[in-house]
Amino acid sequence: MILQSSNILNYRNIREANLEFGDKLNCFVGLNGQGKTNVLDAIYLLSFAKSAFTAQDSLNITHGEEMAMVQGVYREASPQPSPEGKGDFSFTISCGLRKGVKKQFRKDKKDYQRLIDHIGLIPLVMISPSDQQLIDEGSDERRRFMDVVISQLDRKYLDCLTTYNALLKQRNALLKKIADEQPSSLEGRNEVGFDLLEVLEWQMVEPAQYIFTKRTEFFEAFEPYFQEVYQRISGRKNATETGNPEYPDTPEVPVLRYVSQLQDRDLREAYVRTRQRDLILGWTSQGVHKDDLEMKLGEWPLKQVGSQGQQRTFVLAMKLAQALYLGRDKGTKDNVQRKPILLLDDIFDRLDSERVERIVEMVQGDEFGQIFITDTDRQHLTEILKPNANAKIFHVEGGKVE
Repeated sequence: MILQSSNILNYRNIREANLEFGDKLNCFVGLNGQGKTNVLDAIYLLSFAKSAFTAQDSLNITHGEEMAMVQGVYREASPQPSPEGKGDFSFTISCGLRKGVKKQFRKDKKDYQRLIDHIGLIPLVMISPSDQQLIDEGSDERRRFMDVVISQLDRKYLDCLTTYNALLKQRNALLKKIADEQPSSLEGRNEVGFDLLEVLEWQMVEPAQYIFTKRTEFFEAFEPYFQEVYQRISGRKNATETGNPEYPDTPEVPVLRYVSQLQDRDLREAYVRTRQRDLILGWTSQGVHKDDLEMKLGEWPLKQVGSQGQQRTFVLAMKLAQALYLGRDKGTKDNVQRKPILLLDDIFDRLDSERVERIVEMVQGDEFGQIFITDTDRQHLTEILKPNANAKIFHVEGGKVE
C-alpha cells in the first residue's frame, strides 16, 4: 500500500499542505512543536478514521477555523491486471471535519455508512514515544495493541469486540443497579434483575469466545516475529547481555506471553460462580476484558528490571513485528499483499547509535513498505539514513511543510 499524495487543510497547526510522497522513505525534519507529528496524525486519520491522539474530532480543527479536511490518494498492487493492462489501481480517501457536525468519511466519492467498514483497508502501524504506555500503563493498553492489529485483518473480530464491550457496559450498570436497590441482602432478591444478568451473560459468551480464539491465534503467529525483530535490533549474541547494572544477573532474553482467564475456565460458569462478588464490586471480574500481554526479561518483569534502552527496544520490537505480521502473505485481502504504511515519530531517542543503525537498516529492507519518519536534526537524519538511501525530505516549520 502506497500513499502517493495528501492534501491537508486546517488540520491542527497545518493550515494547508499539498504533498507528493516517495514510495519508500519520507522524512519530516523540524524543531519540536512545528507540526511534524501532525502530518503523521493526518495520515493515521485516513487509515483509522480517527486521530491517534484524541477522540474529540473538533480538537483537530485549526484554532479559529470551522472545518478541516484531509485527503489521500493511495495505490496498491492488483492481483489481476486491469483492462487497461495496468497492475496497480488507486483510490482516494477523504475526511471532512466540521464543528458540531458528524465527520464525513468517504472512499472516492462514496460516503461510508459505518466507519467500522473502513478499518483494514489501509493497514498502518504508528510508532511513537507514547508507546512506552504499553509498559507503564495497565492491561488496557496491551489489549488495545492486540485489538488494533487483529481488527485490521478480521472484520468479525471488530464486530465481536464492539458487541462484547456494549454488553459488558450493560452488565456493569445492572450490577450496580441491583446492588443499590438491595445493599443489605443480595441473595434471593430482585429475580428480574438476576434474570437479566443471566441473559446478558449468555449473550457475552459467544463474542468473548471468538475474541479469545483470535487473540490466541494472533499471538502464536506474532510472537516469532517479535523474537526475530528484538534480536535484530539488540544485536545480542548471547543470553548473558543485560545492559542494566542494577540487575546484572538479568539476561536480555525477551519474554512476551498472552494471558487470559479463558485459558483455564468456562466463561459461562465463571459468571455464575462470581456473580455475588461482582455485585459487591460493582463490575464484571471475569472475561476477555481482563486479558493481558505479560512482558519480561528472563524471569523478571520488564518494567522492573529493564533499562531505558531495553524497554524501548522491547516496545519497538512489538510494533515493528506488528508491521511484519500485517504485511505477511497469509490473511491479506483479495490475495493482495498489503504491506502496512509505517509511521516512525521521533523514535531514535533513548537508543544507542548501534540500535538506531540496525532499526534503520531493517525498515529500509523489502520486508517493510512505505515509511514516514520525523526527526529534529537534518544532519542526524541524513547520517542514519546513509548516503544511498532514496529518501524524500520535507522541512516543517510553523505548520508549513515544504
